[in-house]
Amino acid sequence: MSSLVQSVDWLAIAPPTIAAVVGVVVLVADLFVGETRKPLLGWFSVAGLAVAALMLLPLLGADRSTFCLVGDTGVCSYTADRFTLVIQFLVLGGALLAALLSVTALKDAGKRLPEGEYWFLFLSSTAGAALLPASRDLATLVVALEVASLPAFALVGLRRGDRRSSEAALKFFLSSVTATAVSLLGISFVYAATGTLHLTRVAERIQNVDGQLHTLAQTGVVLTLVGFAFKTAAVPFHFWVPDTYVGAPLPIAAYLSVIGKAVGFSGLILVTVVALPSYADVWGPALAVLAALTMTVGNVGALRQQAARAYSAVRLLAWSSVGQAGYLLVPIAAAAYTDDADKAIGSTLAYALMYAAVNLGAFAVAALVGRTHRLNRVADYRGLYAASPLTALLLGFFLLCLAGLPPGIIGLFAKVTVFSAAVDAGLGWLAVVMAVNVVIALVYYLQWTALLFRAPEGEPVKHRLPAPLTAAIALTGVLGIVLSGAPQLVLRFTDTGLF
Repeated sequence: MSSLVQSVDWLAIAPPTIAAVVGVVVLVADLFVGETRKPLLGWFSVAGLAVAALMLLPLLGADRSTFCLVGDTGVCSYTADRFTLVIQFLVLGGALLAALLSVTALKDAGKRLPEGEYWFLFLSSTAGAALLPASRDLATLVVALEVASLPAFALVGLRRGDRRSSEAALKFFLSSVTATAVSLLGISFVYAATGTLHLTRVAERIQNVDGQLHTLAQTGVVLTLVGFAFKTAAVPFHFWVPDTYVGAPLPIAAYLSVIGKAVGFSGLILVTVVALPSYADVWGPALAVLAALTMTVGNVGALRQQAARAYSAVRLLAWSSVGQAGYLLVPIAAAAYTDDADKAIGSTLAYALMYAAVNLGAFAVAALVGRTHRLNRVADYRGLYAASPLTALLLGFFLLCLAGLPPGIIGLFAKVTVFSAAVDAGLGWLAVVMAVNVVIALVYYLQWTALLFRAPEGEPVKHRLPAPLTAAIALTGVLGIVLSGAPQLVLRFTDTGLF
């Protein structure tokens, strides 16, 4: 008789575990640390995230799995393979940059943002986000999704006495709870049809479902996709994004724009490509249509912001992130139409890494400008070059990367990679829609970039650069410039070889 006691591969689960443990330590330490020493909690959290990210290095080169079925070690609930490591690198690296922004934001906010609660919630959400890409059964997937999402609701509404923050948290909460309910209903239907929650076994059994359960399985697939579409901010489930980003503390808006997307897209990839490849004729066309709608509505929404006299830079970045989500969906849809699903998924991961670096850089500069301009309007960036030349040049570089224009070579490279994935899969119409949207996006990205170098109205406002903000801007700038010089590094890193 085989033993039911399993050994846990602690090295494999180290990255999310360290983030969770540091979160608990911060929560307990908050009870004993005096007000004047609260900033130490932030620096301890930053150090914890750095250690969690460094723990990815021993995992490179070999797949490791744990929490496997007794008698079948090939079916596991947690797997640290190349796909997992790429997403965990994105999550932990993005969280580290957002944490650097948070250190300055908490200092400026004073008592309006409680530091102990903030860092506990931030680290808890990061732990859930790092767990999700390693999940290989539907139960773990949903638990990780909720561990990432629930603290994020509180973080959005944590600013005391701010009605916009409370309203943003409520919208985010209601939309996310709806998404979870729909996903759970879909997953329960899939479980009823297949009798298993492990993704690889779902893939095997759902092909041979009895005729009576076929409709149930199809409904489960559709509902699961709808639930994850909410999480990825795909149209028409994007309505919560602009108000949530504007109402949330700016570092949390940056966190949601990158880590929130990583969570949604990694979950969507695992459900579609790993668990439901036999239903590619269902989710392939659905995701292709969602991609076209999402990129179009996002870019048109960003373009419409310029009709307002004093439109917010954060709101513009929010609409831009919806458009970028559409580009990220393209290769996942393409995976349904090609035999080389790994290459298509690699395109999504490559684009996600590029987007994470430059988008967090743009948010870092927005955090700097927001310190002297509370409303953080795009008009407030006029003449930034006269006040802070290097900061203006970096923001211009980030915006050109997002637009896909030189010298932002990494942005151009990522867009070409996604475009070629659509063409190779025979989705010519989707490639045309993407090309049109790239042109639409050029308008608002270039207008914002040009504003940086116009003569300021009155005396230019000098921006004092705190050390954490300087580090965040410098790190994203160096990463964007290095990858623009050697963009092939991203594709090599995201070549998962999984599917």
